[in-house]
Amino acid sequence: MSKKIRIGGVPEHYNTPIHLAIESGAIENEGIDIEWKTFEGGTGEMREALINDEIDICAILTEGIVSGILSGVPAKIISGYVKSPLIWGIHSGIDNPIKDHKEIYDKQYAISRIGSGSHLMAIVDALNNDKEIDPSQFHIINNLKGALQSLNDLETDVFYWEKYTTKPYVESGEIKRIGEYVTPWPCFVLAAHTNIINTRPKDISRVLRQIQKSSAQFMENEEAVDIVSKRFNIKKEDAAKWYHATEWATDGWVSNKMLKNVVYTLKEANIIEEMADTQQLVWQRNSI
Repeated sequence: MSKKIRIGGVPEHYNTPIHLAIESGAIENEGIDIEWKTFEGGTGEMREALINDEIDICAILTEGIVSGILSGVPAKIISGYVKSPLIWGIHSGIDNPIKDHKEIYDKQYAISRIGSGSHLMAIVDALNNDKEIDPSQFHIINNLKGALQSLNDLETDVFYWEKYTTKPYVESGEIKRIGEYVTPWPCFVLAAHTNIINTRPKDISRVLRQIQKSSAQFMENEEAVDIVSKRFNIKKEDAAKWYHATEWATDGWVSNKMLKNVVYTLKEANIIEEMADTQQLVWQRNSI
């Protein structure tokens, strides 16, 4: 009899190896029935789902889960996932007079949720430019669709979102890109709710093994660019640029130095109040 595990992530190309692992039956062959959940609201929505015990495992932005765990989200990082940084596109409405990334720091920001990447990266970017954003500048718009409307209604001025996901909207003239921001660490990790870590550690290990195997295969797959282009409505040349700049984890190792970098930056940006022991962020596999 199969045991169910609920896995979730954003509706973006980064999660292709997970989808392929599910579709191939590889995880099912481990005796586990996977229920996939799509989170259009991104990392902030996944953090809420972890708090409400609506998800067991998720592919989530590194900075989002680190700040989440430190603020009480009942989860641990169980593995690295995407080792490359994320390239955030910085966007504005077509009729907005803003022309450049340097003009944004006193403007109104559209964010999917508090604690989402669109929220945290805006703060970190401002910090790196010796600027500070007041909480009153943030407006929750839930997802990309909400951002498109908010930007073009001129309710908000700025929106950070993964550049290849938004590129079709830039090219169609629905929004404009005024800059880019590259995360200073690997962009996605896999995290799990503490309940499933405590009760089903071996099942987690089985799922991770198949996701990592699928990630390794995807990086060697000559059809990968076509797969991404077709599934996510990305031009083939853009899919190729993204794919060749992206690397996935093929084991569960999580760099402690990287986590220290994230914690330090979140502290400097006043997203968390104090430095924290990074060991508490990661699943310790002693019990397996």
